[in-house]
Amino acid sequence: MEVIKNCPLCGKEHFTTLFDCIDYTVSKEIFPVVKCNGCEFVFTNPRPKASDLGRYYKSDTYISHSDTSEGLVNKLYKIVRKRTLQQKLNLISPFLNRGKLLDIGCGTGAFLNYCKLSGVDVTGIEPDEDARNYGIKTYSIPVLPEDALKSLESNSYSVITMWHVLEHVVDLHDRVSELNRLLTENGRIYIAVPNHLSHDAVHYGKDWAAYDVPRHLHHFDIQSISNLFNQHGFDVEDVLPMKFDSFYVSMLSEEIKTGSRNFIKGMMRGFISNLKASKTTWSSQIYVIKKRK
Repeated sequence: MEVIKNCPLCGKEHFTTLFDCIDYTVSKEIFPVVKCNGCEFVFTNPRPKASDLGRYYKSDTYISHSDTSEGLVNKLYKIVRKRTLQQKLNLISPFLNRGKLLDIGCGTGAFLNYCKLSGVDVTGIEPDEDARNYGIKTYSIPVLPEDALKSLESNSYSVITMWHVLEHVVDLHDRVSELNRLLTENGRIYIAVPNHLSHDAVHYGKDWAAYDVPRHLHHFDIQSISNLFNQHGFDVEDVLPMKFDSFYVSMLSEEIKTGSRNFIKGMMRGFISNLKASKTTWSSQIYVIKKRK
């Protein structure tokens, strides 16, 4: 395991342990979640070494890599995903303007394929070999390994998307620096991440499924996203809700908390979370980010 001695966001050295989370998906190992005493950033610490992280994704139920339809929750996830693909394309379309789209952490490539069929020039980055090969073979889209990111041409993408990916990134500052290099001057970045200050996160505590240790290395809110991107010449232009996520996460959290899948309680908790949400406290949020002029 790797012990993080300096906050990944501000570099300070003193943290408070919030609670221990269990990796229910793969290893059943326990991982502490801590908060920086300086900037209040929340992250998993200690965590697996970067070279070991791959094995924590090897699960048939990890839908972004396997595209599985096994189980009720995954079936519902895929039904909702079909509806949200068009919503995501509509969201980014104003900034495409014949430009190119880069989707980092594209998984099996469903979103990129949807955009390609609409005439968008697409490129994907995906570290998982199985998911990458699925996208290439199934959709015939260009999906590159993660180490190819640094070889992409500067100022060449008018839209960069990371749908539930930033929380997995080992080196946040290196990644955001690369985003600055790759994005065109008037382009936009769309970052979707879970929000640990949402009602469902507070309700479930250590059993909140979106902590998803150790795959989720970092746990964001509006303050930490703004802090991170401000350091690299960006501003958060808008914050948008992902309303379906509260239902999906709450159903998974109910199973973690009670040991059984309580569909009704999960749906009700997701509904309550959305009802109580404000502009920046949705279960998952999309941050629209632009370069500072």
